[in-house]
Amino acid sequence: MQEPRKEAGDEEADALKAEAAKKQRGLALVEAALYVAGRPLDANDLCAVLGSRSKKKAEKLVALLMQEYAARNTALEILKLKDERFVLQLKAEFTPLVKKFVNRPLLSSGPLKTLSYIAYRQPVSQKKVIDVRGQHAYGHIKVLKEMGLIAAERNGRSMNLKTTDYFADYFGLTQDTAAMKKELKRAFGEALKEEEQT
Repeated sequence: MQEPRKEAGDEEADALKAEAAKKQRGLALVEAALYVAGRPLDANDLCAVLGSRSKKKAEKLVALLMQEYAARNTALEILKLKDERFVLQLKAEFTPLVKKFVNRPLLSSGPLKTLSYIAYRQPVSQKKVIDVRGQHAYGHIKVLKEMGLIAAERNGRSMNLKTTDYFADYFGLTQDTAAMKKELKRAFGEALKEEEQT
């Protein structure tokens, strides 16, 4: 017995359904990658997840996902950073409301202040950091290096300290040092204003 022939319209409908399912799967993969990474990802990272070489396809999918998140109007957002990377994060307005649920801070205030100083002044000599932050900063620098947040480069008899790409990813900053300093200046300015208001 012969199979009934599919009409041209049926074949077209099947092809459209398959294409829609493929697109939905791609969106789900991009969302999963951004969620699990917990850091910004670039088009190459997304291509690897999608099993594709097309950066254009990856960027198109993440742009669609960004629109979906914006339309949902939830606490999460996907941002495109200046250096063509994408990050899934909590909207800033929700951070103070839920920060008590974070298990523990990444760093206590001493090492965090030392890290902030290094990030803002980088590349900066270790001697200068110790002069400004005090002798306890030796311990901070050791911890920050172990965590992969800063790197030291020999400069003659001293060491210059600077932040790593992991630092930029962790804090959602650009990896370009000059642009990062501008972002930090803006963030520190906003933090100081908030502190003054409380």
